[in-house]
Amino acid sequence: MSNFIPKFRMIVMSDIHVKENKDCVELARLRIGLDFAYNYAENSQYKKIDAYVAVGDFANSGREQEMLNFKEVLDEKLKPETDVTLFMASHEYHGEGEEAAKEKLQRIFGMHYYSHKVINGFHLVGASCTNGCHFKEAEQEFVANALKEAAADSLEKPVFFFQHPHVTDTVYGSIYWGEDELYEILSNYPQLITFSGHSHCPINDPRSVHQEYFTSFGTGSLSYFEMDEFGKIGGTIPSDKELCAQYLIVEADENNRVRVYPVDILTENFFRDAWEIDTPSDPSTFKYTIRRAGSEKPTHFDDDAFITAEKTGDGVKVVFSQAKGEERVNDYIIRLKNEKGNIVKQVSVWSHYYLYNMPETITVEIEDVNAGKYTVEVIARGFWRTVSDNKLITDITI
Repeated sequence: MSNFIPKFRMIVMSDIHVKENKDCVELARLRIGLDFAYNYAENSQYKKIDAYVAVGDFANSGREQEMLNFKEVLDEKLKPETDVTLFMASHEYHGEGEEAAKEKLQRIFGMHYYSHKVINGFHLVGASCTNGCHFKEAEQEFVANALKEAAADSLEKPVFFFQHPHVTDTVYGSIYWGEDELYEILSNYPQLITFSGHSHCPINDPRSVHQEYFTSFGTGSLSYFEMDEFGKIGGTIPSDKELCAQYLIVEADENNRVRVYPVDILTENFFRDAWEIDTPSDPSTFKYTIRRAGSEKPTHFDDDAFITAEKTGDGVKVVFSQAKGEERVNDYIIRLKNEKGNIVKQVSVWSHYYLYNMPETITVEIEDVNAGKYTVEVIARGFWRTVSDNKLITDITI
């Protein structure tokens, strides 16, 4: 990307969940994340951060002290050159309701709950939710008019759009945490690049970018992870949910190309994936479509990979090496088979792919196992359910 020189750069965050306690971990992560972004900018050819956008749930319950705490950090860390836009959603309304939240947004931050700005020639459009995470007639009318105006300015330029809930059936998390009330409007504009949160799903998941009628990105969280798959031990909340501090740095150049970089605040690193959109107005060039599901390569357990199984109370503890490969692992299926080859237990666990520093091994405890002889099998799966081309196997007697 050496020939890519930005003329616009912004920070996009959501689901920060600032608390009333000024020592809350979310505020500490926010400070680190903003410092990281400015350090990155200062060490690049284009030195500025032109915009900061928070896409809803920046305050945990919308109480005044939470908003004041948030503003204090923004005032401390953001430079005067960085324009600020904030959108609200369900959590801002929890404390005193929607109208009170709108009043505080205006009084504390000097902002309206809708926004249409042009920065360095690029349109930024967004709307806060109403009635929790919905977009009623007033919001729909505002968005339709703003996008029509942005498209009239240029059909080639990317238009950046912000809403708190994901657009339904786009990025990972958008089925359970999505909203389709703006879909018909948005799908008229292929040059749209939308940013949404609400789900707390990891932004380094390859499914966190989606292209069909337009481009969509998930924006992560600075508070805790939640996932959009239900068949795991522990359900949708991973055991290390609190190790969540992610956001996006977004850039565009004079040729309308866009680069999106996911950031891990906890380690102060960019994740390995950087998304590239060279012609945002032309869907025939979209790379991040559902077609990726058919091209996912299987992972592989290396020759030196290991697996152990031992009895623990009325269960089995299984420890094994992570699979490797060009593609990352989403999860593992662990099967317990009896002497006849029948599956008597089957569980699934995350690979912890959402962490910048993934663990080298996975430990799983399978409970309530009857006495007997068993074979334990471990299979790795990709993000589109491609299974590993080999498996780990061991035996245990309970």
